[in-house]
Amino acid sequence: MSRAFYVTTPIYYVNDVPHIGHAYTTLAADVLARYRRLKGYEVFFLTGTDEHGQKVEKAANAAGETPQELADRVMKRFQALWEKLDISYTDFIRTTQERHKKGVSKIFKDVMEKGDIYLGEYEDWYCTPCETFWTETQLIDYKCPDCNRPTEKLKEESYFFRMSKYQEQLLAHIEANPEFIQPKSRRNEIISFVKEGLRDLSVSRTTFSWGIPVPGNDKHIIYVWFDALANYITALGYPEESGNFDKFWPVDAHLIGKDILRFHAVYWPTFLMAAGLPLPKKVFAHGWWTIEGQKMSKSLQNVVEPNMLVEKYGVDAVRYFLLREVPFGLDGDFSHSALVHRINSDLANDLGNLLNRSTAMLNKYFGGIVQAPADLTDMDLAYQEKTREMVRQVDMHLEELAFSKALQAIWEVVSAGNKYIDETAPWTLAKDPAQKERLATVMYCLLESQRIVYQLISAFMPQTAVKALSYLGVTDAPNENGLQWGGLESGTQVTKAEALFPRIEEKSE
Repeated sequence: MSRAFYVTTPIYYVNDVPHIGHAYTTLAADVLARYRRLKGYEVFFLTGTDEHGQKVEKAANAAGETPQELADRVMKRFQALWEKLDISYTDFIRTTQERHKKGVSKIFKDVMEKGDIYLGEYEDWYCTPCETFWTETQLIDYKCPDCNRPTEKLKEESYFFRMSKYQEQLLAHIEANPEFIQPKSRRNEIISFVKEGLRDLSVSRTTFSWGIPVPGNDKHIIYVWFDALANYITALGYPEESGNFDKFWPVDAHLIGKDILRFHAVYWPTFLMAAGLPLPKKVFAHGWWTIEGQKMSKSLQNVVEPNMLVEKYGVDAVRYFLLREVPFGLDGDFSHSALVHRINSDLANDLGNLLNRSTAMLNKYFGGIVQAPADLTDMDLAYQEKTREMVRQVDMHLEELAFSKALQAIWEVVSAGNKYIDETAPWTLAKDPAQKERLATVMYCLLESQRIVYQLISAFMPQTAVKALSYLGVTDAPNENGLQWGGLESGTQVTKAEALFPRIEEKSE
């Protein structure tokens, strides 16, 4: 089995300010990347910025700067946020980089030489904010069906990609590979879109200049989506097909928001088919966040700013909440009260309290030194088995990108730990010298289960895991061997844990 794993976020448009939606996709990709590294995979985790197109050119002109200056400025906001959110990306691609331009020109040229890109004339209704052409029948009162803003009729010479030629091949691929488009509801949506009939796609523009010129005809600029989507291979060194491209392509998972599904599940696969390149293994489109029950919008001034959330609640609490609150793939609602509730209930009461109680008891009864366990009772074995089952469950859920279910499986073991303390009553055992061996065994099971819990939590809440494992005397970085029962050695010095997550006073916002 190949031990390489490749995961991507979309490249984020520099005409936007980083918001909770961007953070959500990037966090999900980060958890997958960290988990696969934990399991011993060589991981390539790509993110970046989409910096070309008419929208950027217009915004830059309005701000009195060049498009490159605007891109340089906004790109830094994304990088700064990823640093703040502890995102462990391998590479950050920018579509203004030479390596990218070279790859885009090559794929365009190859497809053109094959006869799948031809010169024609285009006339249709264009939405600048969405960078999309629409037919008159698709418009709603001459407005864009996606963003509801006015469109304008454009007629220009254009290069076209023979997307219609790949309609049946794409359908056959989707039918033969149920995992290719996830979740299932999105897959059905794409199948019906393709069955309606694919038209040839306009893949160049002449009305602006901010982008990559068409090879051999620099009056034309390559359509921003043809340019942007190629980032997933140019970052791997394409057109060189050895090295990282050979090792990591096809991608294991493209994680995207549902608004850009058509580009990733129709346009991109057909471009790749025309270029004779393998298709992605999985495109997963997640849902959207509403804010306190309302759609997020600048006009409502309710856009949740991730930097502010991290400053207010801490990075790992935000990471936990976003992936725990809503099943990945469905729409979710963000509210401060729900976040505070998760911090107090799941993180302070359940997780932090268990570590605090266990390490305090080991210090009280054994001077903080882990003792070798004696024979395990049925109760101990059940707790051990639940911990082992958690490792299997998390693996299965993360394979399906079910982050919320993976966290639920971990929290069931955290709850089992708190229950195990109540049932074994170490404070009672400690009063009877004859029960010293039994007490040592109970303490061992309790701490060992948590050591494994924090190995898994390291993918979701890396800073919390490092802190907790250091209290447990574990200095090695989380790794696959750390998921086996029995890794906590007798004689290890354990420190009494401080509160991992102080409770937050709940007040009405």
